[in-house]
Amino acid sequence: MLSRQDSFALPSFAKINLSLRVLGRRADGYHELRTVFQTISLRDRLTFRESDGSTLELVCDNCASEGVPTDDSNLVARAARLLRERFNVTRGARVALEKIIPAGGGLGGGSSNAAVALIGLARLWRIETTREELTELGASLGADVPFFFTGGTALGTGRGDRVAPLEDAARSCLVVIAPRVKISTAEAFRALRAPALTKDFAPVNLLVSRGGSNFSDSLRAGLANDFEPAIFSRHPEVARARDALTEAGATAALLTGSGSSVFGVFENQGGAERARESLRVEDGWRVFACETVSRDEYRSAFGACARFL
Repeated sequence: MLSRQDSFALPSFAKINLSLRVLGRRADGYHELRTVFQTISLRDRLTFRESDGSTLELVCDNCASEGVPTDDSNLVARAARLLRERFNVTRGARVALEKIIPAGGGLGGGSSNAAVALIGLARLWRIETTREELTELGASLGADVPFFFTGGTALGTGRGDRVAPLEDAARSCLVVIAPRVKISTAEAFRALRAPALTKDFAPVNLLVSRGGSNFSDSLRAGLANDFEPAIFSRHPEVARARDALTEAGATAALLTGSGSSVFGVFENQGGAERARESLRVEDGWRVFACETVSRDEYRSAFGACARFL
């Protein structure tokens, strides 16, 4: 049982999209997606401590430089309010966010932070809840949030918010480049000009068997992102980053999400580290060497909070 003075920290992992197909526009205005998510070792860190009174406090050591707000619009703050409203919590909390994942780059940092905030505050406030309940709350904060209650390799359908675990992809060494290019999700979808879904089209594409969607052999199998042509034509710096990964030895390279980050797959850690060193000299690029994180590794990293995963 936690005392008022106790604090604990949880990791908040980034994700990449091994595959991202946009099947078309739905009648509700959203787009139907079929994506394969993958957690990676690049991560933020959230530290939780109960505070006196009912005050909710969010502090962040690197949010200003990332352009991440620390006011009530931050997804961590929104998750905290949502949890208090759902479970009638009156206690306060202080959450300290160590921000490493570049914001707005398609790496899911904000969504991951929101999921981890729900998990950590549920423990801090000793709330009797379930993974399913927290996932439902998370979905109201963003389409990518539910994935972070699964981790590893997983299939996302609908808006990406319907998540089913897949067999974990083989461990792979990665280099992620986050160019300082801001691409809004709305801009990316407008550029895509996806057609409207039809009743004949949907069943063929939306019903995906578990076995047909496994990425167990290699990350190189099935890598695809429908946003690449539109994003690369409008933002040549992002295309240059992707090409630079291939030139640095990546066996495959891809845009993640709707950008602007790209990742490359390398044969081993040494190759990834050498590529990172050669690419980090580029002005305006943040470059990270990391690796894929399996579902078991993901759960293990949450310790006592793994019961919510």
